[in-house]
Amino acid sequence: MTTTPAIKTVELHAHGLLLAGEKEPIPLYAGAMHYWRNDPKVWAKALDAMKAMGLRIVDIYVPWAVHETAPGEFDFGSRSKQLDVVAFLTLVHERGMKAIVRPGPHINAELTYFGLPERIVWDPACQARTPKGNPVVLPIVPRAFPVPSYASDVFFKETEVWIRAVGNELSKLRHPHGPIVMLQVDNEGALYFRDGPYDQDYHPDAIRLFREMMQAKYATDAALRTAWREPSLTRESVYPPTHFDAKGADDLTRHLDWIEFHEHLLTSAMRRFRAMLDDAGLGGLPTMHNFPLGEAATALNAAKMADVVDLIGLDYYHSATPGHHETIQKRTTELASRCEGRGVPAFGAEVGAGFPPIFAPLDPDDSLYTVMSAMAYGLRGFNLYMAVDRDRWVGAPIDVHGVPTPFADRYNELLEALESVRFHTLTRRAPVRLVIPRALRRLARATHAFGPVPPSAFNILGKGFRESCLEDDFGLGEVPTMAAEDYLSAFERALVARGVPFAFAGGEAFLDSTSLSRWIICATSGGVKADFFEQMQSARKRGALVTIGPKVPTRDGAMRPFTHPIETTEIEFEPLGDTTRADVLVAKRIEELGLPTYTIEPDRAHITVHHDAKGTPRVAFVMNPSAESLVARTAIPGVSALVDLLGKRDRIAKASGRFDVPVPPRTVRIFGIE
Repeated sequence: MTTTPAIKTVELHAHGLLLAGEKEPIPLYAGAMHYWRNDPKVWAKALDAMKAMGLRIVDIYVPWAVHETAPGEFDFGSRSKQLDVVAFLTLVHERGMKAIVRPGPHINAELTYFGLPERIVWDPACQARTPKGNPVVLPIVPRAFPVPSYASDVFFKETEVWIRAVGNELSKLRHPHGPIVMLQVDNEGALYFRDGPYDQDYHPDAIRLFREMMQAKYATDAALRTAWREPSLTRESVYPPTHFDAKGADDLTRHLDWIEFHEHLLTSAMRRFRAMLDDAGLGGLPTMHNFPLGEAATALNAAKMADVVDLIGLDYYHSATPGHHETIQKRTTELASRCEGRGVPAFGAEVGAGFPPIFAPLDPDDSLYTVMSAMAYGLRGFNLYMAVDRDRWVGAPIDVHGVPTPFADRYNELLEALESVRFHTLTRRAPVRLVIPRALRRLARATHAFGPVPPSAFNILGKGFRESCLEDDFGLGEVPTMAAEDYLSAFERALVARGVPFAFAGGEAFLDSTSLSRWIICATSGGVKADFFEQMQSARKRGALVTIGPKVPTRDGAMRPFTHPIETTEIEFEPLGDTTRADVLVAKRIEELGLPTYTIEPDRAHITVHHDAKGTPRVAFVMNPSAESLVARTAIPGVSALVDLLGKRDRIAKASGRFDVPVPPRTVRIFGIE
């Protein structure tokens, strides 16, 4: 079906959403409310409480299973007023608030079957398949269920009926005629959290899609046979590996092709879902997709997905601990780097405010620490999930009756502080980027050592390649994943010790993620795609210094030997035989490149500084994720005083060239800069 592209009435901007006819973008400060779970009598009261708290946007799921009354038939309020999503969104519009709408098909939302109708998950034609052809089951409370195949044509046909029904109801409420300013395409597309490399998907439609990818990747059957080292293969009959059996580096190609296919599968699915939204009359609005916890170890490829949806956001459910602080730093700086290059806001699509009962408890200090530290490392907008309490949730800042709790006051104070300094327009400058090539992440997934426990679970726990990957060098002389991790860790420690702001970056979005950097440090053990080196050469030509190591690769991203040596002209090769050399190099670059430094003591404290468009420092964050109070001693060049934007609004003057900042345990302090 071909449709005329809808006129854009809302566009993404680096500072938020730019509405047609407006000069200034609105920041993405949102909160989630599930209309179908709350009494319609409290809808208006809860929305008023959200607005009073400082939230500008209401985030809603539209659950397929809840609205469906029979196959192809839906209740949008004709029977149950609690399902009248149009009435709810009308209340949103009347208050001058905006809405993000998330119609799935997968929404999770702590619903049984994650919001899909029971008939869909139990339809064999819709089910993802294991290597033996069995349904892929997600062991989740309150009920385990078979997950859908994101290649199944039957599943997509069913989904199309649902999306068309949503469009019939909501297309008339797009901005400026209603409050809808953004749409989400599906939800947490991580293979339904069954993301082990050989868990799925061996559905017949997925195998067909895999073979189509092989035909596009390999020009001839002979090329495929050479790469896979199997003399009788054809692209029309090739079958993916069902378990890991590589003995040497040359055996890895077929496994890495399968890992790459998982990324292709998800991206193709999102493309089909987005086309459905457009065909249903919901075009003309920005689209988004949220990556769940552990995204770096899943098949979610941000660069590929960003070619389909406009904004990739992250989910945040963390506690206020040193380990989680480090995870927030890595995830957020990688997100912010990518978004900076694309000119879109770094968005926390779900930032936990409260928690579902199946999670470990998160208290208000955990929730506030998470959102504030994520803002410190580059987040520019967030969606509080949940803003309004409901069943299967504990601890939102507004209760089920629409009454604000003391927790709401703390969020109100935070939002007022962010608005007072126009925080959504500021930038955390990180001139150094630590780059992790996509090929390395694929290799880590392929060589995952704990089959029943998926790679993402280790990532969520803050564990790296060393704890999760096979300790096999495949004849390469080193374990590529571990060598790369050690390499980047050495530079990370040296940068932290000298207070140099840095960010992580994913190699799949290299040009976007390094566009404003001055020094790029890339781990190149294992294989790297040839065009990735071309991108590094482009970065070098624009003036960035590029350092690679610990080896110059001799294989491509699929671990096939290069036919010609890789071109590394003007790229600095640093093997870093002694990891203490990283500190020597960092000290040298500070002088050569004039890198900024923001030192802080003790080492369990952290600091970030944010600048306006003119390069003037405006806001500083001082963070203490530890369980004990501390006095952070820090120096910010050219700054005379720090003014607390929260609490007592006290002013701390510089003395003897430094600031002494008291920070309670599990706390982030935000300061305006004088």
